[in-house]
Amino acid sequence: MDSMNQIVLKFPEVGEVESIKPLTSGLINQTYLVRTADKAAADYILQCINHNIFTDVEMLQHNIEAVTVHIRKKLEAAGEDDIDRKVLRFAKTAEGKTYYFDGEKYWRMCVFIPGSQTLDAVTPESSYLVGLKFGEFEAMLADLPEKLGETIPDFHNMEFRMKQLREAVAADKAGRMEKVGGLVADIEKDADEMCCAERLYREGKLPKRICHCDTKVSNMLFDDKGNVLCVIDLDTVMPSFVFSDFGDFLRSAANTAQEDEPDLTKVNFNIEVFKPFAKGYIESAKSFLTPQEIELLPYAVTLFPYMQAVRFLADYINGDTYYQIKYPEHNYVRTLAQYKLYQEAKKAVPEMKAYIASLLG
Repeated sequence: MDSMNQIVLKFPEVGEVESIKPLTSGLINQTYLVRTADKAAADYILQCINHNIFTDVEMLQHNIEAVTVHIRKKLEAAGEDDIDRKVLRFAKTAEGKTYYFDGEKYWRMCVFIPGSQTLDAVTPESSYLVGLKFGEFEAMLADLPEKLGETIPDFHNMEFRMKQLREAVAADKAGRMEKVGGLVADIEKDADEMCCAERLYREGKLPKRICHCDTKVSNMLFDDKGNVLCVIDLDTVMPSFVFSDFGDFLRSAANTAQEDEPDLTKVNFNIEVFKPFAKGYIESAKSFLTPQEIELLPYAVTLFPYMQAVRFLADYINGDTYYQIKYPEHNYVRTLAQYKLYQEAKKAVPEMKAYIASLLG
């Protein structure tokens, strides 16, 4: 507690501390709720930034500050009310930074938004709201004047993920290629098609946007009436293809099973989650999307389970060095489940295209 208090003191705007309690949510960063003694003053969220994943904290915080300041200006220009609950705000140190380095760890403090909650359940209604809000998030950032950096380089780069797989196959460090050779061959058959985004980008036919890159229903705050307040967990906000926000949400939300389901008959693609998400997203994002971006949204839905299958498989071949596993064949089971989801999503592409066409009228 004393050490936590010393960290809080580095952010002068925070008043006298009443309590500091750990929060259980958040898989990447250690997070605490800081209650202040003055009941009329704000409370705060204190986070220890995982700088093993986000290695350039200066860039990370620059991205977040640029994004939140820009969104705040947009909300003010639109005459929105209750703006402090609709965009995150970070406390600053005496040096004007939104983070503090104690010699070992990096810390930041965000104003706590009272009366807010996160949701974990994905329903058709929440899918629509998530699609609407993430589309709106991208739309507000479409004219961001500042250049943002990649907080995790090549995070959603399919060519890079295939390169990692091919290197794993060539090395065969764990001697597992005999078992998975057929699966690797199947994945390779579609590799050229699945790497089309990078090619189109190099040809100048596909832009990069400012995207959230971790679109989950739990990365939004809702009020007690079920209205979306704001998008949170901004660490992965960076330049990417819009496919990152569209496809990654549906990889988990439209999967009828867990991502490591061993019974592949349970793994299917839920088109009834896709439809409201696509409806909400296109409603709020069509103001800036190009015709090609819209045309490739079904591709995005297939891309992310394919990419995740490639990542799990590369890790399995390498001897399980990246993802935590619960049993020896866990990454292999994950690979099969994600590849099955990719196949099911691919079957649904005609229906997805027809539905998007109906939205555009």
